[in-house]
Amino acid sequence: MVNQLNDYRCDFPILDQIVNDEPLVYLDNAATTQKPQAVIDRLVAYYQNDNANVHRGVHTLAERATAQYEAARTKVQNFIHAAVSAEVILTKGTTQSLNWVAGSFGPTVVEAGDEIVISVMEHHSNLVPWQQLAQKTGAKLRYIDLLPNGQLDLESARQVIGPKTKIVSLAHASNVLGVINPIKTIAALVHAQGGYMVVDGAQAVPHMTVDVQALDADFYAFSGHKMLGPTGIGVLYGKQTVLEQMPPVEYGGEMIDFVGLQSATFKELPWRLEGGTPNIAGAIGLGAAIDYLTQIGMDHIQAHEQALVTMALPKLQAIDGLTIYGPQDAAQRTGVIAFNLDNLHPHDLATALDMEGVAVRAGHHCAQPLMQWLKVAATARASFYLYNTEADVETFVTAIQAAKEFFQNGTL
Repeated sequence: MVNQLNDYRCDFPILDQIVNDEPLVYLDNAATTQKPQAVIDRLVAYYQNDNANVHRGVHTLAERATAQYEAARTKVQNFIHAAVSAEVILTKGTTQSLNWVAGSFGPTVVEAGDEIVISVMEHHSNLVPWQQLAQKTGAKLRYIDLLPNGQLDLESARQVIGPKTKIVSLAHASNVLGVINPIKTIAALVHAQGGYMVVDGAQAVPHMTVDVQALDADFYAFSGHKMLGPTGIGVLYGKQTVLEQMPPVEYGGEMIDFVGLQSATFKELPWRLEGGTPNIAGAIGLGAAIDYLTQIGMDHIQAHEQALVTMALPKLQAIDGLTIYGPQDAAQRTGVIAFNLDNLHPHDLATALDMEGVAVRAGHHCAQPLMQWLKVAATARASFYLYNTEADVETFVTAIQAAKEFFQNGTL
């Protein structure tokens, strides 16, 4: 499978460059992915040929732009298996989507004394909005425990989720630990209590087949730039019956039906929740990215990443003094590997790897409570995607070994 997908690497022009006198090995895909030429070309084509505002004009350019924008929505619907396109709200990204749910829908169902449930592995975008909602409403924020390997403790989930639980919000896949959470199981627990299931899918949708109906998620959020699309575009999926309960967050153009001097009425879903001129080019680019991913097949992409992690893990585990966080079995994780090397700050390690042309992330990864749980200040993180190769794995491991030798003995 690794060799099969290597043919797609040539579609990504940015990867064909030299960084610090070395060929680029890009392993920061959990932060953002590179863009294939097909997506770049689609963005250029829109601006060169079809640039106009959507849903307003009757001239030809406006009609073409509107058709392409709404076609992108339909592509998202099919990609995540939503029931209807009205359940797809186009946003700036995962952060905005989750903030909208917490800030707009949350107050309609959460009151003082209620409980909101999350986990310590959450990205700040799926943690701070719920802190704010709890503080504003007088609700209690509760946490599901993690097992020693970083996976969710389902027994803890069964104990924490109860009659007072109104919202449970969890990452489908961790951006640090690489674990894939049992969303369908958790959704059944929260629905049995009459609550709502919210999912941060930023690290899942780009890497595996996602069926929001099968998961029974009430809300599901993700970002375009982590799945080959442009920055500044994302998705908030919501069950239609739930979205209809959600007040608009922004008021103005696009989302109104009729405006009088003292009151206004609003359009039906999805436009009611998309005030103002949207990121038209971003949506069209996201549609092109979905076309590209669909052509390859998400099952193939997931198998490719797992093959790379299966290759990388034992090589990393063999390095003395290197700690890997999360499950040690490739079958239990995504293509994200967070790690530290004894007596070396992850920022220094990442800088050393960059000098070898290897791009990794270093820091708290917008997951400071998780860092506290791991008892570290930060980690380095490598994350693989469809265009990475076995040669990238070899270069990555060799660069870590070289960095270790240099910082220990001052030699390369």
